[in-house]
Amino acid sequence: MDQADAPAGTPRPFAHLQQPGAPLYRAIMGTFVQAKRRFIVHLRPEDIRAMLPEHARTSHDGPSLDGALASLEHWGNLRSDPDTGRVTSVEEFRRARYLYQMTDHGQAAEDALQTYEEALGRRGSLQSVALDDIAGRLRELHALASADSPAPGATHLALRTLVDRFEDLAANAQAFMSALARTIDVRDAEADAFVAYKERLIEYLERFIKDLVGTGAEIARLVEQIEELGVDRLLRMAAERDTRDTAPGPADSRDATDAALARSLDLWRDRWQGFRAWFIGSAHHPSQAMVLRGQARSAIPRLLQVVSTLHDRRSGRSDRAADFRALAQWFAEAPDEPAMHTLWRSAFGLQPSRHLGVDAETLEARSHSPVSPTTPWAEAPPLLISPRLRRTGSYERRGRPAQVLDRSLARRHLSERAAQEVREVARARARLATGGPVRLSDVGTLEPAEFRLFLGLLGDALAAKPLGARTVEVSTGDGAMSIRLSEIDGNGHAEPGAAGGPVAEIRTPDGLLRGPDHIVEIRDLSAPPVRGA
Repeated sequence: MDQADAPAGTPRPFAHLQQPGAPLYRAIMGTFVQAKRRFIVHLRPEDIRAMLPEHARTSHDGPSLDGALASLEHWGNLRSDPDTGRVTSVEEFRRARYLYQMTDHGQAAEDALQTYEEALGRRGSLQSVALDDIAGRLRELHALASADSPAPGATHLALRTLVDRFEDLAANAQAFMSALARTIDVRDAEADAFVAYKERLIEYLERFIKDLVGTGAEIARLVEQIEELGVDRLLRMAAERDTRDTAPGPADSRDATDAALARSLDLWRDRWQGFRAWFIGSAHHPSQAMVLRGQARSAIPRLLQVVSTLHDRRSGRSDRAADFRALAQWFAEAPDEPAMHTLWRSAFGLQPSRHLGVDAETLEARSHSPVSPTTPWAEAPPLLISPRLRRTGSYERRGRPAQVLDRSLARRHLSERAAQEVREVARARARLATGGPVRLSDVGTLEPAEFRLFLGLLGDALAAKPLGARTVEVSTGDGAMSIRLSEIDGNGHAEPGAAGGPVAEIRTPDGLLRGPDHIVEIRDLSAPPVRGA
């Protein structure tokens, strides 16, 4: 039911939003919200006037302050109480003085409006910190599930914190990807602002993808381990604690308590299943984390394409008026009339166009008696033009259209090539994944595809290694693989190597790579986590 049609005496806390003096009403309610943050309950009219912003105090549109306060009280947003604290005479006692405070309806309306404004203004974010917090809570749950008698309070707190952080992560990720889709739309984008923004955004996406690959794999592994230890026992503890904290009603019975426990347990099971599906996919439905990672990855080339489009727009932009002004200045600065004619022909392309009508007979005639391009038309021999060109403006004879070429074989060949490359990259990743720390000299012989991938990983690690550091760990730009590289000394220990330390050799069909030996650990982060690992 619309608030305007509500019965008399019914609170209408949102009615002031549709009134002519809505800015003043919102400013007054804003003063009460500000006062509540300062733990001030009552406000006098003079206090409200002092707290109002300048535009609300000086505006002549809408009602007066006293009239606005009376209207807000009528709608149920405010409540007035007689102000007798400063009365010193009978005349002052008989004069109407009031203290105002927000009602429960007014407070609920302000909370709803604040939630609405925050939802509209939410930018969203990809929270790597939330992933770390979720992994931390899962470690606590793993320790509780491993215990013979886990503490109900610690179990409930860990599950409640896990749900809160997961809801923040999911909501913010959804808002961020929606905002990112709007950002990629360049119809209203400003080139300079977007180009400056895209580098930070791409770096932000790459960092989140890396964290999602690493931390997401750990989260999936912890979820499966907790389920193997018995997650239902923990969920039942949380449901029993929720039911125990619920205040009993006057007609509650044992059956009602059991029903409340069953509802709470179903709620916790649904939450766990939703959380599990977010990080662990199935054969038919990929996990939401994998979908989010795919969206973030696909956003990076789209952003780069937008930047390229903006550069093309900027490079292809021309100002016709500026061009004509520059041309007029050149004409004014020309030394003589022949120079002006030369400039005119260069600017507007007024050259002889005999080549447009050249045919075989004309070429043969010109081969015997060539004509200079500077020859005037009146002195040059005539051009032989086809009658069809005179009549239709085209040399081409109408007829059947050219046959469409069948390119299915070429497309199949390209598809097979692409599939073969994917298989080669997958084999190279599987071959390079060491499964643990090994010496660089134990890598052995590498095929060309494996060696190219290994050389890229090794180059990334050496480029990111700080001066004097013993160990460096980096991931590829797409978050698919990571490498950990540690120096070793002459005795094979992971210490800073001295001159003359051990040397590693890696053989390939194209040659031999030789360099200082290291301890290396390569992981394939794109591979699904091993169950029970």
